[in-house]
Amino acid sequence: MPKAHVIKNFGGPEVLEWGEVEVADPGPGEVRLRQRAVGMNMMEVGLRMGVYPGPPLPFIPGVEAAAEVIALGEGVTDFKVGDRVGYAGPPVGSYAEERNFPESRLFSLPDDITDVVAAASMVKGITAECLMRLTYEVGPQTKVLIHAAAGATGAMCVQLAKHLGAEVFGTVGSAEKVEFLKSLGCDHVILYRDQNFADAVLDLTEGEGVDLCLDSVGAETFEDSVRCTHILGTVGLFGVASGQPEPVHLMLQDLETARKFVRPSIYAYTKATEQLRALARQTFEDISAGVLKPTIHAQLPLSEAPQLHSIIESRASIGSSVMLCD
Repeated sequence: MPKAHVIKNFGGPEVLEWGEVEVADPGPGEVRLRQRAVGMNMMEVGLRMGVYPGPPLPFIPGVEAAAEVIALGEGVTDFKVGDRVGYAGPPVGSYAEERNFPESRLFSLPDDITDVVAAASMVKGITAECLMRLTYEVGPQTKVLIHAAAGATGAMCVQLAKHLGAEVFGTVGSAEKVEFLKSLGCDHVILYRDQNFADAVLDLTEGEGVDLCLDSVGAETFEDSVRCTHILGTVGLFGVASGQPEPVHLMLQDLETARKFVRPSIYAYTKATEQLRALARQTFEDISAGVLKPTIHAQLPLSEAPQLHSIIESRASIGSSVMLCD
């Protein structure tokens, strides 16, 4: 019988309970997957703690994996047994050796993309594609500020922004991460523990601010994120690692500003199957071309997911973490 991590109560990494689970035959429009490599995302920390909305307890967390199709439900036509596939989004439940998944939410994995690279890249890479190409059309004249820029998603955003010609500002918390970001081509790396990042950005831009600020931190950064964004710029809040920021009262904003506020989510951009698969193809093309190069911080067996959660929460990791299935 396959095993999975089940969350029965909210709390620390220890609430991830590893044990055998039953997996029913796939229903209509579903396939059964044997998971090969599972990606980890900050979202799962929030789900585990109960601070992000999620399914009712108990549940199996996780939204990203590379897998092999091992059985087909009625009416499945896009895939066959033996196909390599990936997914990047709900329904949750990727922390499992086997599971059922809707055919409409799957996409094919190219032969030149390994299971580990796919698991490290899909949610993060598709997020970067959405942020840089759909939330804001980044180009050679764009100034972009990316928070948590050495994280798995942040690093993807830095690389894609540089490919599109932007001037990139990134915030990090340690000197080790400064060197990592410089290796990705980040133009301005700001140690947020040593200086106020908004003051640094305004100094570097002669008081004008950036055209696009991508904030995945939330409460600790959002006010200053707004402050260092151009008066006609865009502030995108796509994560709340430090908690929810205070509400923005739009009519109380300075009348000499016309900033745009957006809460981008890849799950909105990929709601349609065709869009999901198109964005996955774009991500894999950028990986194959060397535009996106995932950095894999840790690879551990799926059974050791609690250890990876502890590493991620320490903010010591650089890049992606992947869990391997036997």
